[in-house]
Amino acid sequence: MSQRFVITGTDTDAGKTVFCAALMLGLEKAHYWKPLQSGVSDGVDTKTVQVLTGLPPERFFPEAYIFSEPLSPHRAAELDGVEIEMDRLSLDAIPKADGPLIIEGAGGLMVPVTRKNLQINLYKSWQIPVVLVARTGLGTINHTLLSVEALKARGIPIHGIAFTGEDNPDNIKTIAAFSGVKVLGRLPRLENLNAATLRSAFAGNFSAGDFG
Repeated sequence: MSQRFVITGTDTDAGKTVFCAALMLGLEKAHYWKPLQSGVSDGVDTKTVQVLTGLPPERFFPEAYIFSEPLSPHRAAELDGVEIEMDRLSLDAIPKADGPLIIEGAGGLMVPVTRKNLQINLYKSWQIPVVLVARTGLGTINHTLLSVEALKARGIPIHGIAFTGEDNPDNIKTIAAFSGVKVLGRLPRLENLNAATLRSAFAGNFSAGDFG
């Protein structure tokens, strides 16, 4: 089976979607799936990644659920009058890809999927390696170490940490030392977001071999 990764963030706006786009361009034949999409006013993340990468539609799988409001899936589903069925998010329901599969989560680890299920417990059932996307700025040490601790407590494999934002060597060094988790690289803030800049940024700051 081809490699699969769950991309989750330490908090909202950590840069997951942009990192997913860069990773799509950095890995050969990569595919993308965002099972839970909350909020459609600015478009869905699947379309955003497709536009940023310029990759063909067949590299993108349809969402299991799309909700109108940009809220936690459990609440967004309630407002839309939809009941989330966990069977549609089970390990067997994950799309089969001819190449690496990048699965983007909804927000952070402790986001409720339903009133009885947290997203992190869904990841526990999958046992797919997690890439934790973390900002480099103020507050990231606490958020990142708490996220790592939560993953380790549940026995969820952690593939590594991908940082986003301006360089902050001490924050990155401190998180690496306390967490014991591999730092995969840092995606810098890009003035222009497009396939060329993302491809270049990934090649200059990450190693595709780390995702092999």
